[in-house]
This record gives sequence, structure tokens and C-alpha cells, in this order.
Amino acid sequence: MLVEARRNDRQPLSRSRAGKRLSIVAPCFNEQAVLDLFFARIEDELTKLGLDYEIVCVNDGSRDHTLAVLLAHHQRNPRIKVINLARNFGKETAMSAGLDATTGDMVVPIDVDLQDPPELIGRFIEAWEAGADVAYGVRVDRRADTPLKRFTAQGFYRAFNRLSDVDLPYNAGDFRLMDKRVVEVLRQLPERNRFMKGLFAWVGFRQEAIPYARPERAAGTSSWRYWKLWNFALDGITSFSTAPIRVWSYVGLVAGVLAVGVAGLLVLRTLLFGRDVPGYPSLMVVILMSFGLQMLAIGSLGEYVARIYQEVKGRPLYVVMDRYGFEPKEDAAA
Repeated sequence: MLVEARRNDRQPLSRSRAGKRLSIVAPCFNEQAVLDLFFARIEDELTKLGLDYEIVCVNDGSRDHTLAVLLAHHQRNPRIKVINLARNFGKETAMSAGLDATTGDMVVPIDVDLQDPPELIGRFIEAWEAGADVAYGVRVDRRADTPLKRFTAQGFYRAFNRLSDVDLPYNAGDFRLMDKRVVEVLRQLPERNRFMKGLFAWVGFRQEAIPYARPERAAGTSSWRYWKLWNFALDGITSFSTAPIRVWSYVGLVAGVLAVGVAGLLVLRTLLFGRDVPGYPSLMVVILMSFGLQMLAIGSLGEYVARIYQEVKGRPLYVVMDRYGFEPKEDAAA
């Protein structure tokens, strides 16, 4: 499928925010404790920027009173729009639902826990005005995270960039500003297993890094546990690299060469020293090691087969139950 980005060839390298609209995309899952603080901070910052704006909040199947809080803020400020998904589809899918609903010339995905400081949006816009299609935040200070989380995050970025053809910027999250041309391309990407950091990097365009210090959560607790982060990392790597499955071709080749070499040594030893009686322990070690390697290979293959299975079913990426603040739409799924 050919994916095209619309471009005005007469568009200058520099842009102006005058008369433009800024769209904020905020996925929400059990965030009732922090939403009041989030809206106070971000609305204050957007007022200072002097831009027309909309805040598209996606309630991703929250089990607390997140939806009620969002609707209260929508009644107070009609620029706050709410998409209520039919169940919890995950942050990546919720973000995609928000991106699909935006109408702005610039789009900023942001976490409502205020670890993505709204005050950085002004610097994003300055980079956009200077010609950047994407201005993304890079966390230069992650002391708010635990040492284990910092260590595993660094390990993931290194592994991803070694295994994938896509260069994922170190310590870059979802917090960024994108020109509407970039968002239009993202909307055309059909995959169901969505690793948004990778997709943001894959689309290309002119991208500029903006460093910032990552603060602690303003309130509430994170729903990202280590097991969930592990599965998230696995989805990211398998979405952008075939190395985990391709490596088993090389493992099989090396094992075959070693087997031929060992067989030759055994024949030579038998010719020189007579019949050799094999030992049970060494035989069991070889059998168990071979069995373990086969299971790893099958598991790696299964990860890709499972993703193929999800893609070929062609189910909607998400299902919308309610929309508040939008024009009525016939379809509830996308």
C-alpha cells in the first residue's frame, strides 16, 4: 500500500502559529486522581500560547470515576472532547483513537500524570515554526524513575536499535508535537499491534529533539508493571524486527556444524581406540540442551505467528461507545 503525505511545495521552511489549531491527545486509564491537576496546568499553558486548541481525551475502559471527571470538565470547557472506548484496549490503541479524532494543524500526545510537563509544548511549537515536522521530548533526567526501570529502559533502547532498522531515539517517549501531515500518515498505517514510539520514528520527516527533566507523577499510581512493560518491549521489537526469528537460522547452522564435527571426532576416536561406550550424563545434557533450543525457536516463531493471526482477522483497532463534543458519526468502530 502506498502511503502519501500531502505537501504544499510553496510552503516556506519556517511556519507561523497564527490562525493554527493545536490538538492535545490524552489517553486516560484510571486517572481520576490527577485529572483536575492536569487540566489546570495544561489549560493555563494553552491560554498563554494564544492558540485555538482542542483537548481530545480518550477514556480507555477506566474502572474508576475517570469518565465522570472528564465529562465534568467537558461541560465546563467545550474544547475538552471525550472519546469513551467500549473497553480497555491499551494505551497505544487509545492514543491511535485520539489521533484519528484530531482536527488540529499540530498534534501533541501527552500523559495526564504530568510527567510530560505541559510547559514544554511552547518549545515544541517554536521548533515547529522553525521547520521541524516533529519535535519530541528527550528525558535527560529520569531520577523520578526507579534504578531498575532506568536500567531496563536503557537496555530496551539498545536492543531495539541493534535489532531494528528504525532508529529509536534514546529516552524519547510519546510526548511530542507532530505536524498534521505526519498524523495523516500515521492514520494510514493499518497494523493492530501498535508500538507508537516505533511508528513515530518510522514515518521519518524532519524531527528535532527537545531535552527536558522528567518529574514524578503529580498524583495516583502508574498502571505499568514490569510484566506489562516486558510484553510492551516484546511487541515493540517484534513489530519492527525479524531478528528474533532469523537468528535461529544461524543457531541451527552452528549446531549442525558442531554436530558434524563431534561425529567426526567420535568416528576418529573409535578407529584409534576401539569402540566407545557413551555416557548417560553427557547424552542427557545434549538432549536437554537441544530440546531447550527447539522450544526457544518455536516460541520465537509463535510470537510472529500470533501477530500474523491478529492482523489477518482484520478486526477494528478499537470500538467507540460514546463521543462527547464531536460531530455525530455513524460508525462506532475504527
